[in-house]
Amino acid sequence: MASYPPFQLNKPRFDQGTFLGRYKHFLDIIDPRTLFTSKQQLEDAIKLLDDYKNGTVPEGTTDEELWVEQKRKQAIIHPDTGQKIVMPFRMSGYVPFGTPIVVGLLLPGQTLGTTVFWQWLNQSHNACVNYSNRNATKETSAKRFLMGYGGAVSSACSIAVGLNLLIRRASGFSPATRMLIQRFVPFPAVAMANVCNVTLMRFSELWEGIEVMDRDGKTVGTSLIAAKMALRETALTRIVLPAPILLIPPIVMATIENKTTLLKRFPRFNLPLQAIVCTAAFAFALPLAISLFPQMSEVPVSKLEPEIQQATTSDTVIYNKGL
Repeated sequence: MASYPPFQLNKPRFDQGTFLGRYKHFLDIIDPRTLFTSKQQLEDAIKLLDDYKNGTVPEGTTDEELWVEQKRKQAIIHPDTGQKIVMPFRMSGYVPFGTPIVVGLLLPGQTLGTTVFWQWLNQSHNACVNYSNRNATKETSAKRFLMGYGGAVSSACSIAVGLNLLIRRASGFSPATRMLIQRFVPFPAVAMANVCNVTLMRFSELWEGIEVMDRDGKTVGTSLIAAKMALRETALTRIVLPAPILLIPPIVMATIENKTTLLKRFPRFNLPLQAIVCTAAFAFALPLAISLFPQMSEVPVSKLEPEIQQATTSDTVIYNKGL
């Protein structure tokens, strides 16, 4: 049975100073059950949390109820904008909505056309996830969003097509070896494109900075240095994230094909089996990758701009890294 500590409003239930604590926290964040939260349930959750903030929480309300309702709200409502995140672009929707795309990326025997299609679809989904879960203390214009989106998709398709053409023209590989190598092409293509994607989609943060806050949640100022930290941390998670997702399924599927007769006897099992393996790898990789850094990161004031140092007496400030 889950243990619930004393409730803290807008604070994580688990210790964010440890990897295990962040892992447990992000397991809550990506819990797909929150996708089924009704409008009324969300309104009730927001009301209960507002009542807690105002000191009017109903008598008999438990810490468990408060933590559960805060989990619902945090899964759906953006912490900076206060607006609902569209369901396919929530972190809780990343696995269920992203898995079909991963299956498509890993389909054997891809043509250049299908390679471009699946890379475009994958980076389009990633772009919307990156934008929806960004640090939104500074607004991004539609023009910058479209420029970032175009650059992200172009980089993904160019890298994937270039690698595929390189492999096809390599004369030293047998057809079987070439097909096996092609199964691993999506990883370097997606990893490099993910960095381009998150950088381009959030490029305005490098120009305008992001807000930093003291421990009481009061905005201290806007920092370009904190923006660089946030973007660097998010980009690193986007490199780590696709590794298990795009490397484990090809290894598992190749092993099944070579060591068993299952798929030879029942070829129609290929796609469902690949979908199962991809879903498991995705669900395994996502919380591990985003647990590398806390979402609300702390930074010593001494590392930030002089104007930030002069604006607060705190030793550290907090910024929303984004997801």
